[in-house]
Amino acid sequence: MLKFVVMPGRSVLLEYQSEFRGNGWIWQEIKTHRKVRISRSFIFRRTDLLAEPAETEHDDINAFCFRFRFASSEPGYYRVPGRILGIDNDVLIANQGIDWSRKLFVAERNTSVFRRIAQLVPKGEEIRIGGQDPVAPVDPRVIPIPVFEEMVTRFPNSLELDHYARARVAAIVGDYLDPTRDFRADYERYLSRRKARDDRTLPLPERLVESEIEKYTLIRDTIRDWLALGDVRSEAAWQRMIVTFLPLIFPKYIAVLANVSIEDHYSAPGKVKHRFLDLALVDANGQLDVIEIKRPFDDALLRKARYRDNHVPTADLSGTIMQAEKYLFHLAKWGVAGEEKLTARYVNQLPPDLTIRITSPKAILILGRDQKPAGGKALDGDALFDLEIIKRKYANMMDILTYDDLLRRLDRIIASLRHRATTSFSLPDAKNGEDR
Repeated sequence: MLKFVVMPGRSVLLEYQSEFRGNGWIWQEIKTHRKVRISRSFIFRRTDLLAEPAETEHDDINAFCFRFRFASSEPGYYRVPGRILGIDNDVLIANQGIDWSRKLFVAERNTSVFRRIAQLVPKGEEIRIGGQDPVAPVDPRVIPIPVFEEMVTRFPNSLELDHYARARVAAIVGDYLDPTRDFRADYERYLSRRKARDDRTLPLPERLVESEIEKYTLIRDTIRDWLALGDVRSEAAWQRMIVTFLPLIFPKYIAVLANVSIEDHYSAPGKVKHRFLDLALVDANGQLDVIEIKRPFDDALLRKARYRDNHVPTADLSGTIMQAEKYLFHLAKWGVAGEEKLTARYVNQLPPDLTIRITSPKAILILGRDQKPAGGKALDGDALFDLEIIKRKYANMMDILTYDDLLRRLDRIIASLRHRATTSFSLPDAKNGEDR
């Protein structure tokens, strides 16, 4: 049996007595290796023991209750050494508002909660749970207790993990085998049943907001994880990843078309030349736009050398802009004939009765970074100002976005959704006889 004993203002102890094997193995591990792993999760040294068994023939070690120092007290917090949790980060837990139990640290299938969190923070940086002063500005380095508790409750259980594992295997190798069951459908049905059970306790608006937060958090974290690995992936891989999330990041678009062939009647007079767009977007009204997705190099935006004290675009940025301008030019000149050909070609990828329209098409360019991979700004204030001027120059025909622009957009969407989750919306009452 495992139990935490909180001694206010002093420390937190962990008491352990094995219910099945007896306690003799614990003492043997400590004597042999000078440390022991308790409950598959907590690693203690011999020096963490408050008292050692006497080891006399009259004492039963199997009945001995081992008591370990788990956390020390400091102002506002209890500090758990990272080595006890098997991580490189100490954990500071607020000394009020927390129910100390094993599930605070270990989720289903002995998944370490703090080991997962530690993967998101630098080595050596403290992980703080709660303790935020309610009247002080929000500290982004502190995880509020309600958020932490919600995260713990949302860890997948064994059944969900089994469904997910089978669905992932089927998605990867299903094209090469003849599956006897549709495991992806099984997983979706399970999630649907689980959400249906949540309907009895969660109001509809709150459930929708939480779902949106989870969705955008997943997108942001995926992009951030890819960026953390640098430029090891190809441009095609980046395109595939971004395309997966495009209709969620830009909700106006309802279809993504790949390898779109458009006609060029100007490059070779008297002949028709075909140009190929890697990707094109169709919005809910059928309007066609162009998107260019490049790899996230942090030196792809502005040249290091200035021209008369001005920052100027790199060849990558200038070339991408020029490429997009030509696509837009040829699309606009193609006109009605192009609309008819594209609609016929992609009819199976469009909703019923939707016709592709080419009306002043625009482009979205996603390339480069304005932040360094390891953190910090890649561009100084003057460079960012000049980059913004370049963006504004082309704003009437294209949106130029860095990968960090995408992350900031997602961060702000998530912050807005969280604000809406705690703030009711109401229209102001009419005043002085004004119309509502």
